[in-house]
Amino acid sequence: MNKLLLTALLCGIGVTGFSQSAPRPYGPLPSPRQLKWQETEMYCLIHFGPDTYTDKEWGNGDEDPSIVNPTKFSAMQIVGAAKAGGFKGIIVVAKHHDGFCLWPTKSTEHNISKSPYKNGKGDILREYREACDKLGMKMGVYCSPWDRNSALYGKPEYVTEVYRKQLKELYSNYGPLFEVWHDGANGGDGYYGGANEKRTIDRSTYYGWDETWGIARKLQPGAMIFGDVGPDVRWVGNERGVAGETCWATYTPHSPEPGKAPGNGFVLDKEGTEGHRDGKYWMPAECDVALRPGWFYHASQDDKVKSPATLLDLYYKSVGRGAGWDLGLSPNQLGLLADNDVKSLTAFGNILKETFKTNLAKGATLTASNVRGKNKQRFGPANLIDNDRYTYWATDNKVTTPELVVNLHRPKTFNVVRLRENIKLGQRIDAVAVDAWVDNAWQEVGTATSIGGNRLIRLKDDVTTAKVRLRITAAAASPALSDFGLFKEAAINN
Repeated sequence: MNKLLLTALLCGIGVTGFSQSAPRPYGPLPSPRQLKWQETEMYCLIHFGPDTYTDKEWGNGDEDPSIVNPTKFSAMQIVGAAKAGGFKGIIVVAKHHDGFCLWPTKSTEHNISKSPYKNGKGDILREYREACDKLGMKMGVYCSPWDRNSALYGKPEYVTEVYRKQLKELYSNYGPLFEVWHDGANGGDGYYGGANEKRTIDRSTYYGWDETWGIARKLQPGAMIFGDVGPDVRWVGNERGVAGETCWATYTPHSPEPGKAPGNGFVLDKEGTEGHRDGKYWMPAECDVALRPGWFYHASQDDKVKSPATLLDLYYKSVGRGAGWDLGLSPNQLGLLADNDVKSLTAFGNILKETFKTNLAKGATLTASNVRGKNKQRFGPANLIDNDRYTYWATDNKVTTPELVVNLHRPKTFNVVRLRENIKLGQRIDAVAVDAWVDNAWQEVGTATSIGGNRLIRLKDDVTTAKVRLRITAAAASPALSDFGLFKEAAINN
């Protein structure tokens, strides 16, 4: 064997061009659908139904379908407002805990066909599907496992003859779906076909989650499955829309009762806020929060809509911490979003667009303390500013705390730093620090942990400098960083 070839093989270097091989993946890895979800970043959860008319958050299940009549319902207005806010999709609450279905299902009489809406010929799910297609938005659905209307709830027949049949209808007739949603509401008081009693279930086993999830895997293989126990995306553990300052994409759901399997509504949900550094599964967090104090529309909350500034803060604390953000929207009794809701969404969307339209690091000269195999074309720092989430700067295996100097060539002012890892290789970085060259010395201006698919460091003050330094201060494996951005936050006018 030729001596040069032997040296290349012994050093783990590819023969063609003697380029260093890619880093070995670290820990659990995302699936293709999880990668697409990460790129989606934020979407809206839309609550509308009998509760919109009864001024409740959770209906009892005995509501008369005749009260549901959104005479001006416009899926285009609602989905359009979400798009104006910068959101990439919607998740429709097709059935809430009261059991009322917004589509003409064959599984129960308690559905939109028994309402006056379009003389019983309406299908709100279909209208959302059409609006999403026209506006280029993604669509998902949520069908509540708990059903306070069904006489069968609590019995095995409910799962097999009602709930799973509803899922099959939704997944077969309203796709493609980017996410299917499940929560942890699991029994209690309800109408239950006139029984008017409390019913409890075994939250670990009742829904047979593995088999139930299998319906989505078969009918909507590209859809993320959300729930307290995933399996694709986990609940963050609060309804404030906030992920942990440290938030790992890896997670192991734990049961509150030893010896029993965890389930939706039956998990140590507070652990979802940060996840687990050594988690068994790639299961990133989703942060849900309503635009108003409640999930359903209440006229008394018309002046309590979250401001654009509040929405921006939530964006940094969810999407900016590597999680997804699910913002609740609440159409009113006419079937429209109220003016204040639309105004806040639109203003927030404009702020977001203006803030991130220009990466001030573009055109900079990037110098790294180490480049994997000295192969700058494949692993060099120029990959950090090429708009590709999966080209990356990588270091040699033993180099876990490298530094990067970004020469901007002239002073620029910024207050947001964006970092992303190539998560196809796992979540590798534990901590970073950002320095600015000020008064002929490096000054630390920001720090962060758990980078993952997206990390936004919102600085306390504006920084003006011609040079920035990134220090990776801790990593479980040689870093594979795919993005470096500097941005100046747009002015906020509430």
